[in-house]
Amino acid sequence: MTIAASTGNATTAERAVVVSALGVTQIFAWGSSYYLPAVLAKPIAAEMGWSLTFVVAGLSLGLAIAGLVSPRVGRLIDRFGGRPILAVGAVFLALGLAALGFAHSVVGYLLAWIALGLGMGAGLYDPAFATLGRLYGHGARSVITSLTLFGGFASTVCWPLSAFLEARFGWRETCVAYALLQVVFAFPVHLLVLPREPEASTAPQSQEIASPDPGPAAAKGAGPFILLASVITISSVVSTVMSVHLVTVLQDRGIALAAAVGLGVLVGPSQVGARAIEMAIARFHHPIWTKLVSTSSVALGLGLLWTGISLPAVALVFYGAGIGLESIARGTLPLAIFGPARYPIIMGRIARPSLLAQAVAPTIAAVLMESIGVQGMVAAVVLTAICNLCLSLLLFRWLHR
Repeated sequence: MTIAASTGNATTAERAVVVSALGVTQIFAWGSSYYLPAVLAKPIAAEMGWSLTFVVAGLSLGLAIAGLVSPRVGRLIDRFGGRPILAVGAVFLALGLAALGFAHSVVGYLLAWIALGLGMGAGLYDPAFATLGRLYGHGARSVITSLTLFGGFASTVCWPLSAFLEARFGWRETCVAYALLQVVFAFPVHLLVLPREPEASTAPQSQEIASPDPGPAAAKGAGPFILLASVITISSVVSTVMSVHLVTVLQDRGIALAAAVGLGVLVGPSQVGARAIEMAIARFHHPIWTKLVSTSSVALGLGLLWTGISLPAVALVFYGAGIGLESIARGTLPLAIFGPARYPIIMGRIARPSLLAQAVAPTIAAVLMESIGVQGMVAAVVLTAICNLCLSLLLFRWLHR
């Protein structure tokens, strides 16, 4: 039986059930899509005889598809609620994973990632945040923060699980196992645990951005939206580039592979730790402060890494904490600025440039490494992070003007 919709008036127990259920499905949604190539790319390339670059490019294709469909996903969540959309996302993830497991050609491989892209567009953070915003209104900030705590464990859970399944059964069977998990677990959880919401009215949507909830924080015009989308997109670019190339950057500093991987592990706990602190103190400050601390920490951490300090662990802790807080700011800041009335639509529109940028950013970074060296690429990322901090300060000034 589904929990009755209670938009903004749900009990603590009901919210805990919803967040826990959505959190577990998010772990496996991220782990079986975004984080999948980290473990399976090499065995796929070895069996199929493809280059590793081409195999990883499947993820770029998936992210691009997710970005293209995100505005439509936001409108559907605004119209019908997140429950059916997230369930459909699980179906597309299952179809894509099954197709990946049975792919024996380039065409089959790319079609699998197109399906996975549709699943990511309808099933990762942005649709989940939009769902919580539609359910709980301004009260969604705490549950969004709680959800990111679950999401922080996606790689921690799924990288070892993927490695175990691949070593025991093979990469194809691993994909099929994840597909079955989406069908037998994620799909029914979305339908049976998430509240059933009434459909929104079919009023014209020509003022999706210009007609947010009234109030002192309500945005007027397209300028604030463009600024907000810019800082979120740039943050996504920085984190995606570093998640792909971090080990290479550390090795360029003369750190052995095993040690570089061990240092990289610090990023995950730093994310979760920062999110836990934010959850404890969130009620005392506006989400713009979360964004400012996030962009400042990322810029500081990457700056320290670029300077080659003798303790790279310190740099990675700052960086990890920053990107951990960014996930929270990505969901809570649009809600605080624009209000809950059109929140799903706004999240869908913000997701498009962010996901499209993530699709191409690692490749651009690789080109930079080949042309100006690893440290030159890191310097470019540091400058990008500093520019993002400046844009965040502009957004802060606008909010307090």
